[in-house]
Amino acid sequence: MHSANDMFSFSERGKKILKEVREFVQERIIPLEEKILAKQAITGADWTNWESEPEIIQLKEDAKSRALWNLFLPDLDSGLSNLEYAAVAEETGHSLIAPEVFNCNAPDTGNMEVLWKYGSQEQKDTWLSPLLEGEIRSAFCMTEPDVASSDATNMAASIEERGDKVILNGRKWWSTGLGHPNCKVVIFMGLSDPEGPRHRRHSMVLVPLDTPGVKIERMLPVFNAYDPPFGHGEVSFNNVELPKSAVIAGIGKGFEIAQGRLGPGRIHHCMRLIGTAERALKLMIERGLERIAFGKPIIYLNANQNIVADARMDINMARLLTMQAAHLIDTQGNLAAISEVSQIKVVAPNVACRVIDQAMQMFGGMGLSNDTPLAAMYSYARVLRLADGPDEVHRGLVARWEMKKYKK
Repeated sequence: MHSANDMFSFSERGKKILKEVREFVQERIIPLEEKILAKQAITGADWTNWESEPEIIQLKEDAKSRALWNLFLPDLDSGLSNLEYAAVAEETGHSLIAPEVFNCNAPDTGNMEVLWKYGSQEQKDTWLSPLLEGEIRSAFCMTEPDVASSDATNMAASIEERGDKVILNGRKWWSTGLGHPNCKVVIFMGLSDPEGPRHRRHSMVLVPLDTPGVKIERMLPVFNAYDPPFGHGEVSFNNVELPKSAVIAGIGKGFEIAQGRLGPGRIHHCMRLIGTAERALKLMIERGLERIAFGKPIIYLNANQNIVADARMDINMARLLTMQAAHLIDTQGNLAAISEVSQIKVVAPNVACRVIDQAMQMFGGMGLSNDTPLAAMYSYARVLRLADGPDEVHRGLVARWEMKKYKK
């Protein structure tokens, strides 16, 4: 198995954290994964009965006691660069339950980063502190069912100013984390100035989930699975009234915040997918070596060795591209990496989908069942071809930035 640490020079602290996270994932988390995922798989659509797994709670306490906690925020606790955290994210990507164990799970990571960078002191005290402690969870409400949300300017949900209050109306869906029993707050993005400049029309508001007018309508299954205890929910906001102090960074700052939130977050997603693809390749090879068909291990049949070789090369290329984006953000800022971040957002999910699909094929019918983590891993990877911007939008951005080099 290859890893980012094999190819890049990290600080001694970075090396230590990476080694400890890798060991924790392999020795503590993965042995419990099958049991936990099997239990979650039989949980139905009624999110009001979803519960946090006691094994997860214990793992979180153990990780926190070892300072393997909030590693995604280099300015706060970990001291890791984006490049170093990207390597850590790859290790957590080996297991679907690992990111939560280290309090590094989306969308909480992005929400905490928003509050850290843009929140008022009151907002930090009320919401950031308990999120950092892992006492509560959160969701991000941006995507809408009635518009093409790949273009954020299509957003129809509204934020109306009335004196010292704001009134929220609209319907959101695919709000990940909404079904978690500890979800207490969401960030609502809406249109606050429909006639304003294109990128000053939106605002973000912190909404306690128990605010009158907020209603979780349903949980949305992905490939017929509800992903408890997190869930991707549809939620309505009907004349939700909040003080202006709930607005993050002021009216009209929504688009700016969204762009600041997405760069590092996309790197985290992509590096987790690299870890997921690595695990799928490992499972594929182990299965291919142990199963016999037509008198030989199936890994030697047909073009299976070509598949293994292509997977190895694809994963390595995706990792290098993602680490390049992380390095650019560390050294030159988010804007310098805008094309690279879009590149990895296309490449990493597609590579992961392809490798996982090939692993499923090597397993045969078992690969489609819940007897392996492959089906859940594929679902996760396929979602990432849409979440945080679909492939087509990112390809368009890459093309525009590339053509700028040659336009006179």
